[in-house]
This record gives sequence, structure tokens and C-alpha cells, in this order.
Amino acid sequence: MQRADTAQPVSAPSLIVGLTGGIASGKSTVARLFQDLGIPVVDADAVAREVVAPGTAALDAIRKRFGEQMIGDDGQLDRAGLRAQVFADATARRDLESILHPSIRRIMERRLRAARAPYAIAMVPLLLETGQQDRYGRVLVVDVSRETQLQRAGARDGTCRETLEGILAAQLERERRLALADDVIDNEGGPRELRAQVERLHSFYLAQAARLRADPQQ
Repeated sequence: MQRADTAQPVSAPSLIVGLTGGIASGKSTVARLFQDLGIPVVDADAVAREVVAPGTAALDAIRKRFGEQMIGDDGQLDRAGLRAQVFADATARRDLESILHPSIRRIMERRLRAARAPYAIAMVPLLLETGQQDRYGRVLVVDVSRETQLQRAGARDGTCRETLEGILAAQLERERRLALADDVIDNEGGPRELRAQVERLHSFYLAQAARLRADPQQ
């Protein structure tokens, strides 16, 4: 049920929170809990899938850079194959980011501005790895231990430990991620503990957004 305090505002958000975290940390679960409270969430991964749909300029650029083998018989991007290639090659990863990120950011910014709520959330898995922290009023990191990441990702995706280790190696170290966070959610506990943390942050973000509306120069 949407709460009244988040349903009333009709202006654009005065605060944008960047939500991030390592693989299998629980970002999507946290995002859904904020959505349950009436807060709009724009998901970078969902936007990324849109910008590589068949017929898009980004998909054509990927075909030219990475080869026809990255496009399936149905015209869709082979996301798993591309992911495996770029995680093993830093240059390839940077090339892919240069193709995708401008379009993703442009679409996300438009949707965030169009949101009608006191604050909104941009869910960006590689927010810190790509140096986007200054684009947001607050950076919220969902945190779990490395071992928890490996266990959850393996159980969720069936990915082998070696591949997961490679993915983790390409992401920011946990200590660095936490050092760059304004706010942290510890997702080692159960659903009740997680929801309580989200609700506390929700109250805090509402207060922050109200202050920014009253004094945008803060």
C-alpha cells in the first residue's frame, strides 16, 4: 500500500539517491522495499536492456566492436557471452561502457526528472566503479560479505565459483565501496531486519528532501 506522505508531492524529486552494491548483495530487494513505500526506482540494468534492443544504434555498435557472434539468431544480444568477454578484458569493458553509458544515463536522467515524489532512487550496480557518485545527492550501498555474495550468486544463477570470483575482481573492493557510501544497508540478516533499515532510511530521505525543497542551495 502506498503511504500518503509519498503520494502527495507532484513536483520533481528534490533528492536522488544512488543505490548500489556488489553482485548478489540484494539491491533489487532493497529497491522493491522502497517502491513499496511509494518511491520511484529507475533501474540502470533495465534501461541497459532497452538500449540494446534489436534495431538500436547501441546494438549495432556492439556488433561492430565485439563481432556478429554476440548477436543471437533472434537478433537479441547474447548478454551472457558479452559479459564473459568484458569481465575478462578491461579494455573491452571500457569500450562497452563507452557505447552504453551515455544512452543509459540520458534515459535515466529523463525518467528521474519525470518522477513525482519527494525523492527517487537510481539503481546502478556499477555506480562507484564508473565514478558516478557525484551525480547523486546520496549514495546508498547494500552490503554483504564476500562469502555471502558467492553463496547467493551461485544459488541464484548457478554460476561457477571461478566465474563469480572474476566478477567480484572486476567490481570495487568492499572496503572502498563502504568508504564511498553516504548510507549503508547491512543485508546479512532476514527480511524483517532489512525492511526496518529501509524504513529508517525512508524517513531520513523524506526529511532530507524536505530540507532541499525549502533551501535548494544546501
